Amino acid sequence: MNLSLIGHQLRITPAMRRKVVRKLGRIRRHFNHVVDVQITLSANRVGQKAEASLHLPGKVFHCECEQPDCYAAIDVLVDKLDRQILKYKDLHSARAKARTARRQAL
Repeated sequence: MNLSLIGHQLRITPAMRRKVVRKLGRIRRHFNHVVDVQITLSANRVGQKAEASLHLPGKVFHCECEQPDCYAAIDVLVDKLDRQILKYKDLHSARAKARTARRQAL
């Protein structure tokens, strides 16, 4: 998994990088075929914004969130990505099970 962590008007600290890597471990636990992850953290007047693009073979997930704290934005962002991955995995595995059942019925 290639991780690209970008800071826009914000300096990425080692603690931020560790938090992102630790949180993304949860996604890798659910779906091991993650090819590339690009996370952009930015600061503005209202709060901190986190955006992510996660590339799987044949599928790209994108989400963004805005929170007053950068670490809270990372937490919410990874939670959103995790929900998207689980939904995709459930849908994908249900299709595979249906295909297998059709083959066995023939």
